[in-house]
Amino acid sequence: MLNIDENEESGKPDKTKQFDVVIIGSGPAGYTAGIYTSRAKLKTLIISGTLPGGQLMTTSEVENYPGFPNGIFGPELMMNMRQQSERFGSNIVDDEVIEVNFKKRPFVIITHSETYLADSVIISTGASPRKLGIKAEQHFAGRGVSYCATCDGPFFKGEDIIVVGGGDTALEEAAFLTKFGKTVKLIHRRDSLRASKILQEKAFENPKIQFLWNNVIADIKGDKKVVTVIVKDIKNGKEHSIPAGGLFVAIGHEPNTTIFKDQLTLDDKGYIVLQNNTRTSIDGVFAAGDVHDHRYRQAVTAAGFGCMAALDVEKWLSERQGRVELSINKMEGN
Repeated sequence: MLNIDENEESGKPDKTKQFDVVIIGSGPAGYTAGIYTSRAKLKTLIISGTLPGGQLMTTSEVENYPGFPNGIFGPELMMNMRQQSERFGSNIVDDEVIEVNFKKRPFVIITHSETYLADSVIISTGASPRKLGIKAEQHFAGRGVSYCATCDGPFFKGEDIIVVGGGDTALEEAAFLTKFGKTVKLIHRRDSLRASKILQEKAFENPKIQFLWNNVIADIKGDKKVVTVIVKDIKNGKEHSIPAGGLFVAIGHEPNTTIFKDQLTLDDKGYIVLQNNTRTSIDGVFAAGDVHDHRYRQAVTAAGFGCMAALDVEKWLSERQGRVELSINKMEGN
C-alpha cells in the first residue's frame, strides 16, 4: 500500500519530499541529468540505487571518456560527476526504489526508507550484465574478467583472450578483441551460434578467432589477475585449463526495469520503449542510458542521454506550467 507522509497540521502531503524531478538511478546518465536539471533551477532528487555510480564503480581505468587524456578510474569519474551534480543543488540519497506509481499525479516513488512525490521522473537505472554465476567471477571482476570489450579491450594487448557467448554481442566483441589479443577463443555451451549469419561468416573467416564448442566456464584461476580459465565439456564432463590473460563475458544484459513492468511500456527484453526523444509511454516520465539503450552501452552515450532527458524534462515542465497558468487566467477572466 502506498503511504505518503503527511503534515500533521494540514493533513496534506509533505512538500519537503516533493520534487520537480526525481531521477531514479545514478551513473553517467543519472548524474548528468542531475547536473542539467539542477542548473535549470529545478528541485532535483537523485535516488542512487544499490550501486551508486552504476557499473563504472566496478571498473578500473576508463580510457575512452572524453576530457581525460591519461584516463581516469571509473569510481573517480563517478564521484566527480556526483559532486558536480551536488554543487548545482541536486539532492542525492543512497537508497533503492522499490515501488512506483506513475498512474497518479504527482508521481509516487517509494524507497526502503521514504516516500517521495515527483512532478516528473527520469529513469536511469541502467542494465546489468548477465553473469556466469561461478564463485571466482566476482573475485576477478576488474582483474581480468570484463563485460565490455570496447571499454577494456586495449588493456589486454598481447594477451590470450577468452570470450564467452554465442550471440551477436559475443561475436562482435571477439572480432574487436582480435585487434589487441594474441589469440581469441570463443567458448559456447552449444555446437552452433545464435548470432546473425553475417556475423558468423565474418567470425569463421577471421584466423585469429578460435571456437570451443559445447563447453562452459567451470572456474577461474590466478593470483592478482586472471591466469588460467578452467572449461568443462558439457557432453563428457571433462575439465581442462586454458591459459588466459582476460575473460570477456558476453552472454547478454538485463535492464533494471522490474519495478516498472506494470507502469511503462517495455520491449520483449525488458528495455524501456521510448515514444519520442527520451519520453516513455507515460507523459512526464523520461528515460536515459542503458535502461533503454541496448546498442551502445557506453558511459559517454549514457551521459548524452542524461543531458537529453534533462532538457526534455525542463521543456515539459515549462510547457505544463504554461498550460496551468493559462487555465488559471481563463478561470479568473483575464
